[in-house]
Amino acid sequence: MRFSRAFIPTKKESPADAEIPSHKLLIRAGFIRKVASGLYDILPLGALVIRKIERIIREEMDRAGAQEVILPIMHPAELWLESGRWDVYGKEMIKFKDRHERDYSLAPTAEEVITDLVRKEIRSYKDLPLNLYQIGRKFRDEIRPRFGLMRAREFIMKDAYSFHATDEDAEREYWNMYETYSRIFRRMGLEFKAVEADTGEIGGKFSHEFMVIADTGEGKLVYCEKCGYAASTEKAEQPKPSVPENREELFKPVEKVHTPNVKRIEEVSEFLGIPPENILKLLVYIVDGQPVAVAVRGDREVEETKLKQVFRGKEVRLATDEEIERFTGQPKGFLSPIGLKIPVYADYSVIPMVNFVAGAGEKDYHLKNVNWGRDFEVKEFIDVAEVRGGDPCPKCGAPLVEKRGIEVGHIFKLGTKYSEAMGALFVDENGQEKPMIMGCYGIGVTRVMAAAVEQNHDENGIIWPVEIAPFEVIVIPVNVKNDEIREVAEKIYEELKEAGFDVLIDDRNARPGFKFKDADLIGIPYQIIVGKGVKDGLVELKERKTGERQEIAIGRVLEVLKSLVSKN
Repeated sequence: MRFSRAFIPTKKESPADAEIPSHKLLIRAGFIRKVASGLYDILPLGALVIRKIERIIREEMDRAGAQEVILPIMHPAELWLESGRWDVYGKEMIKFKDRHERDYSLAPTAEEVITDLVRKEIRSYKDLPLNLYQIGRKFRDEIRPRFGLMRAREFIMKDAYSFHATDEDAEREYWNMYETYSRIFRRMGLEFKAVEADTGEIGGKFSHEFMVIADTGEGKLVYCEKCGYAASTEKAEQPKPSVPENREELFKPVEKVHTPNVKRIEEVSEFLGIPPENILKLLVYIVDGQPVAVAVRGDREVEETKLKQVFRGKEVRLATDEEIERFTGQPKGFLSPIGLKIPVYADYSVIPMVNFVAGAGEKDYHLKNVNWGRDFEVKEFIDVAEVRGGDPCPKCGAPLVEKRGIEVGHIFKLGTKYSEAMGALFVDENGQEKPMIMGCYGIGVTRVMAAAVEQNHDENGIIWPVEIAPFEVIVIPVNVKNDEIREVAEKIYEELKEAGFDVLIDDRNARPGFKFKDADLIGIPYQIIVGKGVKDGLVELKERKTGERQEIAIGRVLEVLKSLVSKN
């Protein structure tokens, strides 16, 4: 492609509303343009990247035995009512009526539509297993669209759904998809971790997220370098500590202390001169309308996704100040577990605590030397604290490493949640009718493009991995008015095209510095700079990722590039 004919509207400045590197750079480099909040045009450079991402996905999904379909993005409400998700999915689902006043939604996901297709066509165990996938647009009315393509209202997604006669076969396909996703992201040149994850609204027995490691990631993950354990912090487990031996012999008498206007854990710690881990934090939650108290060590935070899994409630939320006082009779900031009329659930982090500080249930007072078992009863010890870097691995005990990451893929073992609700049945080898066992597997295609930029950029622009770069090579003649320079550049350009390279030639009549800045901003992996060296039969090759430059003979450009690209 010729730069002079290409639609590549680069910009010097980042948009005012762009907060993260991918949002800034994809706009500055001419890959996307904003239409409205959460809605973006994908420009030619962006489309080239998207097509390469899709190509890798298709090749690996086909290799794994999946088959591609194209499903509608307009879904009738009847299917979602059958699954029970029409009123549960939430305000993110974009709903509307057609001219006949029938209810529809724009697809946020496609479990219902694919299950409807399969239940109409599959009758026997002989027709299973089956894995169908599509790559298409999805719509979610995000409450706060932000970060460009990272959290948009319209996006491109690869979603696959598998159907099985046995649980063993469903699990086999789950791990088949796990390996397939690992190959996909490795081929894209991304540093990623597959981590145990919460199943969320999709449901199912277990799931894994594939997270691209990036400092700007919205999610957090922990992993063990010794045994390989990895999980999102929404799912990461704590090893359950043992109760200290002879703990009752260590108990001291409870002591009430005056703590005027001291509420927050940090304030209590400073006022009493004790570390936060010796203070009990007590929170009140409403679980399906009923209040419960959740206790956690003072230096820890409750991970509410884990809490929801413990209670299996449809709604778990923090109580309001008014609800706290109504249900406990105590002022917020001084809550005491002693004498509470609501059940107290304590995180594992509370088990080893002895003679700790807790609220007194009275304004401006705390209690020293409080102990569970003696002063208050714990209904159940539960694992709900957020796991952090340095905590012991729940599998081998080695210290965990904490990173931030961007979720780009998610796989679920669904079981029979949708097949039972929607009557997707098959006849087994014994003539018995049973619900199909399902799995689902998603990749955020446009999110992958943004995540790749978050992981691969510098102060000059994007640094694309070769496999998903819009072009592998850019040929830059420093002076197109110089016949010799222009002719050599054109010859190299044609030779690379003929050899199958995706190549861009910057044939604009512009200053060399201007061209170099655009090449770095766009992030093309290799630059062939054609300048004064042509008199000696030489051109310069610059690698965008490392900044390394080398002079090579004009006749060796193709050979050298083939070697470099094959290594990547």
